[in-house]
Parts: sequence; structure tokens; C-alpha cells
Amino acid sequence: MEKFNTGLPGVYRLQPVVFGDDRGYFVETYNRDMFASLGIHNVFVQDNQSFTQKKHTLRGIHFQKNPMAQAKLVRAMQGAVMDVVVDLRKESPNYLMWTAIELSGENKQMLFIPPGFGHGFITLTDNVVFCYKVDAFYSKECDRSIRYDDPQIGVDWNVLHPILSGKDENAPFLKDSDCNFIYEG
Repeated sequence: MEKFNTGLPGVYRLQPVVFGDDRGYFVETYNRDMFASLGIHNVFVQDNQSFTQKKHTLRGIHFQKNPMAQAKLVRAMQGAVMDVVVDLRKESPNYLMWTAIELSGENKQMLFIPPGFGHGFITLTDNVVFCYKVDAFYSKECDRSIRYDDPQIGVDWNVLHPILSGKDENAPFLKDSDCNFIYEG
């Protein structure tokens, strides 16, 4: 497994080793000791998977506020997405900066996202299967969204009219959110 910086400190693009032959391939997507050797020591407690049928569907910008903030390890098993991560930690030198990485079933790359960051993606293909490992359980009370088109953040999704859920369409702007992340150095 190789770890690459993304421009947002603590957010890493990960490239696993893929073993392939005429039957297909094998890839180890998580190994606690291997991740620890990369400096990622989070203990994942829950796996989630989503299926998105249509290209240009946008999910995000999502996070869980404290005390249930989550680190995430995300990947596309099938199809392709533009995955976006936004630094939501007030007082961070990178506050409101964002990065975008293409994740796909073909490139098998993953993204590690520490707590304090918002996350979303837009599908680049139909029939996307997306997986999330998280280090804190889902909390309805702490589950939050920020508008995908928040001008304060300014993510360029490369799609004028994405397909949105009601939750994402009605999400508040950051200035109206109770996001409670603070940069701790």
C-alpha cells in the first residue's frame, strides 16, 4: 500500500497493491498493521455501503459533529466518483480548503479522511457502489450536512444540475450550520 498526500494535511490517497491474473484480481483493502505502518491508527467500527444508480448524483457534503465525529476510509468498488473532502476545522490553516480525487472500481484507490472534514462525492458513471469504513458509530443526533454549492466553500463539482436527495437539497449553508470542529494543531 502506498500513501500519497492530497494537499490537505491528514487526508491521504491510498493505492493498494493489486494482484491480477487471467482469473481476475485480489486486493487487500484494509490491514490494521499495514495502516499503522502508514501512520493511520484509527480503529474502524462500522462498514457502510451505498449504491447510486445515476451518473451526476451528488451525495454530500456530510459529516458527524462532535462528540461523534468520524474518520472515514472510502472507496468506489464499482463505477467512478469525484470524491471531495473539505476542511471544516475552525482556525485550521486550511479551513474551507477542499480537494477532489477520482475514486473508481478500476483504479482501486481509497481516501482516508480524519475527523473534522466534510465529505461528499458526485458519480461520474451509472451504477456506483461506494464503501465507507468509519471509526465512530452512526449518530442520528450528530449527523449533519452542508450545502454542496455553499459559496463560502466553492467546490467545483463540474455539473450544473446534480441529482440530489431531499436532505442534500435542503442542507444548510456552513454559516447556518452548528458544525463544531476546532483545529487542535
